[in-house]
Amino acid sequence: MTAPVDLDRLLTALELAPQRPSSDYDLNAAAAPPEGRVLRPAAVLIGVLGRELILTKRASHLKHHPGQIAFPGGKVDPTDADATATALREAQEEIGLDPASVTVLADLPTHEAVTGYLINPVLARIERDFTPTADPAEVAEVFRVPLAHVLDPARYRIEKRRWRGVWRQYYVVPFGPYYIWGATARMLKALADRVTP
Repeated sequence: MTAPVDLDRLLTALELAPQRPSSDYDLNAAAAPPEGRVLRPAAVLIGVLGRELILTKRASHLKHHPGQIAFPGGKVDPTDADATATALREAQEEIGLDPASVTVLADLPTHEAVTGYLINPVLARIERDFTPTADPAEVAEVFRVPLAHVLDPARYRIEKRRWRGVWRQYYVVPFGPYYIWGATARMLKALADRVTP
């Protein structure tokens, strides 16, 4: 019988072999990243509470990525000591997660988003349950997804759409009414591939 997919199993898998950085270009070999691009640093918190992953649905009025599913996170501020500080600050601002209740477990390889961000995912254990307080300026909803769902490679599929006049492929890992896709799904797929090589 296969062991249940949980955070400890994921951590063991991450220790066995290093991960590579990922990119929105991974499925789009014909579309090379622009020459001379300048990537803006950002960080997200991949927060696990028990056997569940915390995700957000971005507010529909936002200029960038409205209504999309995302990890709590955002761009690095000059006052942030490092990517972990960014991820924890953003999670506190966006969903009311107290940094004191978070244990950072791993600084994961970066992900280059086609929108020009270099995202540093920070994997963390949320030590105690909390009632999320969504910042309405940025977050429409905070919800949970079973970790086993997003760590199962069979749950992923590849879809495509036109973006800036070009067809682009991307991963999706739907969960109930939530359409998890793009950079969020790609970072989760990298973790799923580590657990089930």
